[in-house]
Amino acid sequence: MKIAVIPGDGIGVDVTAEAVKVLELLNKKSLLNLQLVHFDYGAEKYLKTGISLPKEQLDDFRSNYAAIFLGALGDPRIPDMTHARDILFGMRFGLDQYVNLRPVKLFDERLCPLKGKTVDDVNFVVFRENTEGLYVGTGGFFKKGTPDEVAIQESVNTYKGVERIIRYAFEYSKARGLTKVTMSDKSNALRYEGDLWQRVYKQVGEEYPSIEKEHWYVDALAMQMIKRPEQFQAIVTNNMFGDIITDIGAQLQGGLGMAASGNINPNGVCMFEPVHGSAPKYAGKNVANPFGAILTAGLMLEHLGFKKQANLVEQAVRQAIKENKTTSDTGGNLGTAEAGSALCKLLETLCTD
Repeated sequence: MKIAVIPGDGIGVDVTAEAVKVLELLNKKSLLNLQLVHFDYGAEKYLKTGISLPKEQLDDFRSNYAAIFLGALGDPRIPDMTHARDILFGMRFGLDQYVNLRPVKLFDERLCPLKGKTVDDVNFVVFRENTEGLYVGTGGFFKKGTPDEVAIQESVNTYKGVERIIRYAFEYSKARGLTKVTMSDKSNALRYEGDLWQRVYKQVGEEYPSIEKEHWYVDALAMQMIKRPEQFQAIVTNNMFGDIITDIGAQLQGGLGMAASGNINPNGVCMFEPVHGSAPKYAGKNVANPFGAILTAGLMLEHLGFKKQANLVEQAVRQAIKENKTTSDTGGNLGTAEAGSALCKLLETLCTD
């Protein structure tokens, strides 16, 4: 089973190395048989060659790989982020990865900024529509650079796109015994896209009578995530709102360094990436938290059918946090590589138990 590994830019290189150590350990223990194939797509390659992500590479990923693991993208030497947009959106859109799956799971209550919340209170998943909305780049300028400039950015929502992300949220919930799916929009202000989301949510929801249906406007949802996160099990929303509320979710679980995500095409190759950015000023300084990348590797394993191995990875992360074998952002004093190595030792013990 071939996995494409793209470390990308900045701390993406640092944390990907630790996630790879975890996968290689599981390979060594004969719990996996993955072939990790490394690619150098990122800022350095783009600056040297002008190549971001060739179309033929997408075809190769589509035909020959089980999944893609991406570190992070972004480099100040490319201020317009052309290469990052080409690579990240190229894969999301080109491989039709229409589900952005973001688990929000707290591993130790001391990591949560909310008073009195436990690991049981912060445990839900967000489904962000991943190929439509404001991210399609539809719009333009009129009289740009003048005092009369007009900038228009249009949100594109199709019946197909809305229906399939909502259905995925219900199917995922049904398969895992979840009992409530919350849909969030801003239909009181964004009349047309909100009307479509409301109608499709009601229509699809009728096919799942055993699952409770709930709706929040996105501003109220953000408030409720802070006030009472334990009320949520599964949240489905559009591209922009999903981008915003999942950062709130990441903070609830201990910060961006703890957050994993998957870009899912249920019938094709999927791409997995930690939620955080490339943080160029920390690159190569051995300070970035690798646990988000490691948990992303676990999420990838779960998606590929290796549930036992994914659970072992999660257990090792939980134990590392409990023993303070972490980077400074989560209360430890280890560097990136040292935290990754400490976790691998815990994982090796779990593998032999």
